Amino acid sequence: MVKKVLVLGAGMVSKPLVRYLLDQTGVHVTMASRTVSKAEKIINNHPRGEAVSFNIEDDDVLLKKLVKDHDVAVSLLPYIYHVKVAKQCIKHGKHLVTTSYVSKEMKDLDGEAKDTGVLLLNECGLDPGIDHMSAMRVIHEVESKSGKIISFKSTTGALPAHDSNNNPFGYKFSWSPRGVLLASRNAAKWLENGETISIPGEKLFEHYIIQDVPDVGSFENYPNRDSLPYKEIYGLKDAKTVYRGTFRMVGWCETMRSIAALGWLNDKPLKSFSGRTYGEMTKHLIKTQGDNTIEETARFLNLKTYSAIIKRLEWLGLFSDEPLPENADNPLDYLTLLMLKKMSLSKNDRDMVIMHHEFIAEYNNKKEYITSTLLDYGVPGGDTAVARTVALPAAIAVKMILQGDIKPIGVHIPVIPEIYNPILDELEKLNIRFNEKTKII
Repeated sequence: MVKKVLVLGAGMVSKPLVRYLLDQTGVHVTMASRTVSKAEKIINNHPRGEAVSFNIEDDDVLLKKLVKDHDVAVSLLPYIYHVKVAKQCIKHGKHLVTTSYVSKEMKDLDGEAKDTGVLLLNECGLDPGIDHMSAMRVIHEVESKSGKIISFKSTTGALPAHDSNNNPFGYKFSWSPRGVLLASRNAAKWLENGETISIPGEKLFEHYIIQDVPDVGSFENYPNRDSLPYKEIYGLKDAKTVYRGTFRMVGWCETMRSIAALGWLNDKPLKSFSGRTYGEMTKHLIKTQGDNTIEETARFLNLKTYSAIIKRLEWLGLFSDEPLPENADNPLDYLTLLMLKKMSLSKNDRDMVIMHHEFIAEYNNKKEYITSTLLDYGVPGGDTAVARTVALPAAIAVKMILQGDIKPIGVHIPVIPEIYNPILDELEKLNIRFNEKTKII
């Protein structure tokens, strides 16, 4: 009997997952999406694929039927809907895979999932996902040689490849633009030399370093959310430094700090605003009626009018007469749509994913500095590196679940060898691999 997989969502990363399942396994795939045409395009008339029109917000009856009729569900919907899907999976005894962080609400389903023999495998994408798997492989290897990790740093970037980096922001969107901007408001926390460092969201971009990644380039590295839980998640009981970061091209952090300071990351409608252009919105945000918006903005930010930041904001169109889109009602969404218009990957562009782990391992009589680096490029006109690296780990996990190769039940992330080893091995066959280097220090 043909196994059936339900894929919820047809967004920017869904295609490699669906095509892997259709082309490399014998399963039937149902894609359920609000925009059914997107799903139909991905299915591309495959005999074992079908597309269904579905809206998670208002079709509980169809969700129940879809989950019930399939063996495994994959939720590529926004993370706020995963728990709703997970509850149906538990109710009908079906397994679930997501590529999103485990929320408290998801974690709370662990007992129910175990009672019904269901696996809720989360964080099985790129970051989170491949980052866990590749880090744990090194950590467990060090421990197998009676060593201990005393420092761990892990940073990931999803960026335009150097040959496609042709805008002043050094960035192009290969996943949800709104998600990128919302992440810009996150507070951060990490452990450094035994000291806990906390940074409020509004100061996030003030805390970055310039880091050289060998054979790849120099990037800004700024902290990514709360790194402290990973001391326990990864079993790093001896680590004095635990840090997770994000890579961007040089200039990003200072520019985004200024965009945040102007108020462009506010996602609430401004009731007192009656303007119609991006320039008028900028003037409203800095509370000026002056004629020279560039000069007024530079003064507000304590910058020179010729500074690179002001030039980037001008290039983006924040001082322009361009009309604000009618399908948005707040600064963040106006900004999202403008950035998407000016900073999307074109057909001839390719993106790149960089993941760079740094470990200091301590043994009885020596210390080692270990680096493990992933560099993956998208294919112009084909799959992006982001889509491949987010979707394929989840696709491989689905295959393993259907084959009965993953035994744990309950809420999990891929930090145990029986999950991460087969996925990493399969990814290597798909040319997604890490380059490891070790030196004595």
